[in-house]
Amino acid sequence: MKIGINTFGCEHGRSGIGSYLISLFKNIDSKTKHNFILFGEEIDRYTYSEAFANSFEAVNISTKKPVLKLWHRIGILSFIKKQKFDIVLYPNPISFMPARFSVPSVALVQEIASLALAEKPFFKRAFIVRKLKKVHKIIAGSQYIRKDLIQLGIKDAKIEVIHNGIDHSLFYPHRELTGDTLVIKPFSIKRPYFIYVSRLQGEHKMHRELIDAFDLFKSKTKSEHRLVLSGSDGDKADLIHKAVAASAYAEDIFLTGHFPHENLPELYSCADASVFPSIAEGVGLPILEAMATGIPVLCAKAGSLPEFAGNSALYFDAHNPVEIAENLERIVNDEKLRETMIENGLDWVKRFSWTKTADKTIEVLENLEA
Repeated sequence: MKIGINTFGCEHGRSGIGSYLISLFKNIDSKTKHNFILFGEEIDRYTYSEAFANSFEAVNISTKKPVLKLWHRIGILSFIKKQKFDIVLYPNPISFMPARFSVPSVALVQEIASLALAEKPFFKRAFIVRKLKKVHKIIAGSQYIRKDLIQLGIKDAKIEVIHNGIDHSLFYPHRELTGDTLVIKPFSIKRPYFIYVSRLQGEHKMHRELIDAFDLFKSKTKSEHRLVLSGSDGDKADLIHKAVAASAYAEDIFLTGHFPHENLPELYSCADASVFPSIAEGVGLPILEAMATGIPVLCAKAGSLPEFAGNSALYFDAHNPVEIAENLERIVNDEKLRETMIENGLDWVKRFSWTKTADKTIEVLENLEA
């Protein structure tokens, strides 16, 4: 079976879906009988080269969004025919997926579709939903996403939930890091600190509420803790930068920008806790990665986070900075609670692996072909 995978809209591996593809490809059994061919911009040949060095077809068109949109409406069908794909996988179907399909096709939905569509004009929302209804199969990253898709009118039978995995060879407790300062060039981060790994965008990420909570925590405890916000700038990132600048403890808030995924385990391991206040996450992979490195996780009881954290996290109302601050204080002062949460987290994440994710994904593709 020859499977085409569309890499347009995956931000060259720097987005969540881009990281997903890299991890998925690394864990597809090398003995598989199937032939996977990625296609997209020439630069992506090198983005995914570690997993698929000789399995990439460059599409030589302008990278301007209107041109890409037009190609996905018209040009992609002849490209698929020329490549003789048996199945095509679309990792970013909200942005780049054709309106009709000449071969069995699968949409990979890793975000809350209703949220992604909310700010689009009505006719665009309707057009994208119609495409999702037409595609042969949808792989949803969580039960929360599945329910959201059903509310948009997509049939439940079309949706298969496959959770993301964790790279346990990368995300594990780095107990050898014992110094007062974490040095990962070009960064030098003084401990102790709390960590929030998420793109700086949108009000639903709740960065400003976390900053308010951190201010309350610092004011009450006089602690030396810092707050590390790790993620590249997205829409409305300027509001988050302004909130940091306005904080009474701005000098203790550190923004890393985009942080290399391969160095995240060290960043997590040296933190006192991972704090994740986002209220609209379709997939809670960052909290699993944090647990796997042996630190406690505090997160909002919202979106897909309870699905991914189970009973292994300390939950809070993300709209309530006072409650967040109280939980920060608890996790710092209650050593027994810390130890219990770390132990429970390490046990919980054992059920998530990229090998399982890859195997289940191939099973969906094989069933579709049959």
